[in-house]
Amino acid sequence: MSQEHHHEIAEQHTAKVIGVTVAAAVGGFLFGFDSSVVNGAVDSIQDTFGLGALFTGFAVAIALLGCALGAWFAGRLADVWGRKRVMLLGSALFVISAIGTAYTQTVWDLLLWRVLGGIGIGIASVIAPAYISEIAPARYRGALASMQQLAITLGIFAALLSDTLLQDAAGDPMNNLWWGLEAWRWMFLVGVVPAIVYGLLALMIPESPRYLVGRNRDEEAARILQEVTGEAHPLERVREIKITVKREARTSLADIRGPSFGLHPLVWVGIWIAIFQQFVGINAIFYYSTTLWKSVGFDTDQAFATSVITSAINVGMTFVAILFVDRLGRRRLLLVGSVGMFIGLLMACVAFTQAMTTVKDGVAEVTLSDEWGVVALIGANLFVIFFAATWGPVMWVMLGEMFPNRIRGVALGVCTAANWLANFTISMLFPQVSKVLGLGWVYGFFAFCAAASFFYVRAKVQETKGMELEDMDGVAATRLSEFEAVRTAKGPH
Repeated sequence: MSQEHHHEIAEQHTAKVIGVTVAAAVGGFLFGFDSSVVNGAVDSIQDTFGLGALFTGFAVAIALLGCALGAWFAGRLADVWGRKRVMLLGSALFVISAIGTAYTQTVWDLLLWRVLGGIGIGIASVIAPAYISEIAPARYRGALASMQQLAITLGIFAALLSDTLLQDAAGDPMNNLWWGLEAWRWMFLVGVVPAIVYGLLALMIPESPRYLVGRNRDEEAARILQEVTGEAHPLERVREIKITVKREARTSLADIRGPSFGLHPLVWVGIWIAIFQQFVGINAIFYYSTTLWKSVGFDTDQAFATSVITSAINVGMTFVAILFVDRLGRRRLLLVGSVGMFIGLLMACVAFTQAMTTVKDGVAEVTLSDEWGVVALIGANLFVIFFAATWGPVMWVMLGEMFPNRIRGVALGVCTAANWLANFTISMLFPQVSKVLGLGWVYGFFAFCAAASFFYVRAKVQETKGMELEDMDGVAATRLSEFEAVRTAKGPH
């Protein structure tokens, strides 16, 4: 076979793998869209239902409890039903949630639709990275797994942009637009479109080879490996997968138990990375940025526009991660990100401590002077730049590949659920805590978490760049035996 022909075939396979990855990552788009669309509607929901700060936080954040639930069960469902069917389930839940929220009449059914949508997001958040890491060749895996985060950031951008366009069209989120529905209800209804697209794409992509091997459909798995990923020896690869799948077949939560506070030490590393990714406060910016900028003196139009600009930066910087994650490595990017986020958050923290509170008509209003407003804006956007280029995507890449095959599904579910619970905690408490303590203290806490994440990664996280998933077993086994050796040397506690 000529060199050119070989190159042409390789390019075709690369295009196919990218195509399949993009389709799976639309789940990420939905996840970004659904979780951020509430940004433009927060104040309207609060006014429509007459909610206090803490309950508003709960109404925004309750979707994230659904996410944790969806993430927890998605892995097991995917092993029984297959990756494609579970993607379809996620798509259906999104559609129901978008329509339900748009027509919500009471705060209680609003909460129900938010939870249902959350379960859909949770499913998508586990299935997309798992599916992508199963179908992507090792040499591209970091970049392809980052597609999930790129899709999330595009979803956030699309949500904030559609919120802004709808609020512009109506003049205010509370004003009626079409069909007698207020603009804030349309913000949710728009979500039906990407949800249907996701469902259609899920029908078109091939099933994961790893799932097929687990179901003894070896020829089908070999065909997909050959046609999609361009595997030169598909049957050998199927045999390798078969060995790991056999070991995986008997996994349950018991398998991630270990000597470190009841869990395998590697699972704790995953859980802490997942928690740090939320505790630096990224979603305080994406769920509440419009409310946040209004609270420091921007008018509604400026606040919506600033949120869109921030989310556009978020999208742009995710491309940086895709370019560098396979070259520089995961660990180095996380360390650089921690330092950059700390500087940005510290700037925002100092700026918000200079805010002045004035009481107008019995309502306390927070305002920043022009100079400090600029510092807060630069700090917040610097933080987003570093988060989007590092911790945002790299956490998902690491979680998709740092565990041995035997425990990957269960461990990924646990870590993703931890990520959602951390997200829930921050999102729910943010309005109330910033009201009680002030934004300066809140951003000070986020800056502290960014600093802590640097030292944690330096001490605990190992590089996974360029390794086949099948090779992770050896690394994890070595780490566990090293851990046991240290424990034995220390003697009983």
